[in-house]
Amino acid sequence: MISTETGKKYEKLQQILKDMGSVVIGFSGGVDSTFLTYAAHQALGDRVLAVTAVSATLPGSEAADAKAMAKVIGVEHRLVHSTEFEDTEFIKNPPDRCYICKKIRFTSLVELAKAEGYQWVVDGGNVDDLGDYRPGMKALQELSDFVRSPMIEAGLAKADIRALSKEFGLQTWNKQSAACLASRIPYGVELTPHRLAQIDAAEAAVAPYIQGSLRVRYHGDVARIEVAVDEIPSILAHRQEIVRAIKDTGFTYVTLDLGGYEMGSLNDVINTDEEVK
Repeated sequence: MISTETGKKYEKLQQILKDMGSVVIGFSGGVDSTFLTYAAHQALGDRVLAVTAVSATLPGSEAADAKAMAKVIGVEHRLVHSTEFEDTEFIKNPPDRCYICKKIRFTSLVELAKAEGYQWVVDGGNVDDLGDYRPGMKALQELSDFVRSPMIEAGLAKADIRALSKEFGLQTWNKQSAACLASRIPYGVELTPHRLAQIDAAEAAVAPYIQGSLRVRYHGDVARIEVAVDEIPSILAHRQEIVRAIKDTGFTYVTLDLGGYEMGSLNDVINTDEEVK
């Protein structure tokens, strides 16, 4: 059962979406965007278009997951090619990389919405995102005449979204975060499709042995595995298979971070109190 407070937030979200009239959703197939797409479909019916941006930064399984979830929800869905690799500044991988990428993607969604008569573009941000280093939020603010984050407006946190997703039978309710593959590469190290594919393949090699969150961080010849501390014994129990599989992707060395999985651990090298220019 969901709490009364969470229920009221959902009611507020429904009203916000109804007032929008029609929406294009940036749809990754993850917990947040899947829930938002479900809620929008409940509020607006066929006046919803879910769009998944496909590029080398998307983990291989995510496009298929997004397509499957859109079908379950019953919403119109499109896969579109994303053009961030045409931007030389994005390829340089600066600390505001997410700003560059999100500005490109959501500008494209705004153009699509205008061309096809949708009133708004919406993203799956929640209130927890406001307390993290999220340069992509700046891009949304700059497009605020056309782009909104209705779950933030409704006050929904990640815990609310998971609880409501479970209540509504969405299989993503307990899905682990699958952030953009570029988040595995330290700032300043050039982004290439080859490196991102290498990371994707390495994570696919480790995934069968764990249940929770997983990241393989790129450090040149070194692959650094991050999993929850309580999953480390499973990694060690299958050490030989994992090392062999990761080396087959092109890494020379394989390490296991004894500190365990940490969301956004590569952000530790920057000062998040300063505005990224």
